[in-house]
Amino acid sequence: MQEAIRKARVLVEALGWIQRFKGRYVVIKLGGSTLDQPDAVNSLLTDVVFMSAVGMRPVIVHGGGKAISAAMTEAGIEPRFVEGRRYTDPETLKIASQVLVTHISPGIVESLKRHGATATALHFQTENALIAEKLELKTGSGKAIDLGHVGHVTGIDRELLSRVCSTGTIPVIPCIALDETGHRLNVNADTAAAAVARELNVEKLIFLSDIPGILTDVDNPESRLSHVDAVKVRELIANGTISGGMVPKVEAALDALDAGVRKVHIVDAAMPHSVLLEIYSDTGVGTEIVG
Repeated sequence: MQEAIRKARVLVEALGWIQRFKGRYVVIKLGGSTLDQPDAVNSLLTDVVFMSAVGMRPVIVHGGGKAISAAMTEAGIEPRFVEGRRYTDPETLKIASQVLVTHISPGIVESLKRHGATATALHFQTENALIAEKLELKTGSGKAIDLGHVGHVTGIDRELLSRVCSTGTIPVIPCIALDETGHRLNVNADTAAAAVARELNVEKLIFLSDIPGILTDVDNPESRLSHVDAVKVRELIANGTISGGMVPKVEAALDALDAGVRKVHIVDAAMPHSVLLEIYSDTGVGTEIVG
């Protein structure tokens, strides 16, 4: 009986958040090491189906960098990175498109369907959601850096996403975009998710990570910051507390906040149901960043 009462209290705690977020968009970025953990992916997708069932409008944006690198190695092509971004020649673009659109997206959609949801992949082979232009980077001296077919998201097909979500369908969007001429561009999944969140004016943007959030001591999970504002986050980047692969993720979070996203969450993908615990509980399990 005590266990049943405890479960009832959990549901009551969640009720207020469910009512508050009903009808609101939430963008979840899936990628990195998470895609190599079937149990973590299954837990996440269960959370996404729950959000959809209680009236939220979840949108999944995913990458697949490790799978792309593996496919390139198998094809005899050595992955090359420039300024932290994958150099994308025509063959690399072909492989990235195949991995993301032919393998990863359909896998996510089928998993969502097995959990009882309706889902669809949105990309250049179905209906395109991401609009981009070629990314142009320069060195400190002003010299142009050639990244090949790499872009940055400049807009989305908001009408398409609104139409899909209004039917209770969960959109799954790989990080391949089209420019105004219909040319494919490889885009960073973190910044693509931030752009979708910005354009949809979402309630929440969620980044899944391999750590439990922003840590003041990378060797101590107990040093997690549960709530932090953008000013403090910029200080942590400047003093090196936030470093490595966490920097682009956090910078994308800050860009989204600057553009009007209300809250950004960084949660541990390996923790079962971390997304539900972060959104529908009073304490949360990751880091909540606010403007």
